[in-house]
Formats: sequence, structure tokens, C-alpha cells
Amino acid sequence: MAGPIDLRSDTVTRPSAPMRRAMAEAPVGDDQYGDDPTVNLLQERIASLLGKEMALFVPSGTMANQIALKVLAHPGDDVVLGHETHMVWHESGAGAAFGGVQFTPIGHEGLFTAADFRTHLKPAGHMMFPATTMVAIENTHNRCGGLLFPQDDAIAICEVARALNIRTYLDGARLFNAAIAQNKTVAELAAPFDAVSVALSKGLGCPVGSVIAGSKADMTRALRFRRMFGGALRQAGILAAAGLYALDNNIPRLVEDHANARILAAILTNLRGVRLDVATVQSNIVIFHMEEGAPDAATIAARAKEAGVLVSVFGVRKVRAVTHLDVTRDDCVRAAEILARVIEAA
Repeated sequence: MAGPIDLRSDTVTRPSAPMRRAMAEAPVGDDQYGDDPTVNLLQERIASLLGKEMALFVPSGTMANQIALKVLAHPGDDVVLGHETHMVWHESGAGAAFGGVQFTPIGHEGLFTAADFRTHLKPAGHMMFPATTMVAIENTHNRCGGLLFPQDDAIAICEVARALNIRTYLDGARLFNAAIAQNKTVAELAAPFDAVSVALSKGLGCPVGSVIAGSKADMTRALRFRRMFGGALRQAGILAAAGLYALDNNIPRLVEDHANARILAAILTNLRGVRLDVATVQSNIVIFHMEEGAPDAATIAARAKEAGVLVSVFGVRKVRAVTHLDVTRDDCVRAAEILARVIEAA
């Protein structure tokens, strides 16, 4: 019997049979000593794709983000970033606990401009203010529905930061989605930033892993922090092989996920009690809000689960659905119809 249609995240995918074969057959070594040839190849491929000098394989996007905070900022510093970013909302307070930084979220719906940045950054040398030493951008933006960060704004923000000796970081967990959606390369999107991370376990369908990239000097420092956070792996080529397979096979098909997300949104947007602007569905994430007077997000998610569709509760009245390579167009149509019935019945 078929299981539920799982739209909770693009992290729920399972490795395909060819990906599993690639993992099983991968040559391995001890990556702690730099001896795993498959990890080394993945790091070289990602560094080249992103246009950076060096890359480092890590177990998760959260670890990549926390390493970035350690490399690019210092305890007590101020980090400027967008509204509702992953580093603030979904990393269990790690930025405070491990990085010791203060976050200053700015802008609206995850987006901000160079003017916004200038307004909110804190100058170095002030007797009371923590100096802003890092600015971070998330692209695509998870909690704001997979929105694409405008590249012109990213370039302008990084230019302001560079002039003030402020380090720049791109949380590009879904950067391949952003590149496909904007008909750009990931290197173009990463170019203005000192460091950038990409996830392998989201839209690319890998079971584990992210990669952080930047200058050789920064990534050499990152090696120590990876060890500090418990991310130094041994025969990690088994995992890195999945990433190499995904780079060769799973990037162009991201357009299908984006199309399926628009199908979901088109059905949901006309429902009474639902607030959803289809124009905000720019990649593979659909976020819709339940209006006052309608059932809350937890109720909709629970009833959808009973009907065979899994979605995420992202707030009291905020529901998220994410398309991925393990759901087909027909699955998404059926899921949208089920959600519609659940919402209308409620």
C-alpha cells in the first residue's frame, strides 16, 4: 500500500537505487587525514562550481552555518541578516550558544537592500554597540516560501560590506534551486560573498551533507571548527558519493519541483480561508496562511495527515509544503485536492 504524500520538506527523500550503488562502490579513506578520495573530489567539484578556492564537506547545513559564524565573526559581534532566517529560527540557538553573536534581523519577508543594511549595521569602535562584522543572506529563503534573493541587491549589499571590512556569507542551502529559477549559475550567485554553503540533502536528494566554500585561508580555519563541532568524519566517501551522483543527475530536474509547487499553489490560492500569493511561489516551497476564523495550521496539518498528506506547521496559522524528487506531478495534484477538501470541510 502506498504511503502518504510527504510534503513536509525536500529532506525526506530517499536515495535512488543508482545513488545507493554509487555510495556502495565509492573509494574511501580517512577524511580526518584528508585521505578520502571521494570526499576530496566532491569538495573540489563544489569549490569549482561555486567559484571558490576551497570547499569543506560537513554533515549538515546547520553546521555549515555555525562554522561560517565562527570563521567570519567573533563572540560579541553583531551579525545582520534577513527576516526569519534559518540561522535565527531553526538552529536551536546555536548562534548564541556556539558563535556567541548577536543577530540583527532586518527587511521584510527575508529580503533587504543595501540601504536597509546601511541603516541597521553597527559601526566598529562604538563604546556601547556590538560591531557588525558579518552580513548573511539566505537564498532561497525557507520560511518566506522559497523566495529568491534579488542578485542586484546581494551584489550591492556585499559592496557596502566590503567597503566597511564586514564579512559576507551566503546560506545557499537551496542555491541550486535559486540558480535554476533565475537561469543563473551557482557561481554567479556566490560570487559577491566571502563564503557560501550549499545543501546536498535538500533538493538534490542526498541522505546527508552540506558543503561550505570560500578562500583557502577561511576554509583552513573552518577545518578546526568542523572538528570542534564534531563534524570530522572518517570514511565519509560513502556519503560524498551521493553528492557527486546528485551533481551529475539531479540538478536539471529541479525545474519539475518548481512546476509542481506552482500546481499546488494554484489550487490552494482560491480557497476560502487561505491567504496565498502565487507570485511568491518562486521555487519548490509553498507557504500558505490560514485566515482568522478558519482552522489553525496545526488543525489543517493533522486532518491532512489523516487524509494521506504530510505538511509542516510553520506558525500558528502558517503551513508549509515542499515539493521534491520523490513526489510526482500527479502526487502534487492529488495532495492539493486533498488539502482543498480538508480546508473546505473545516
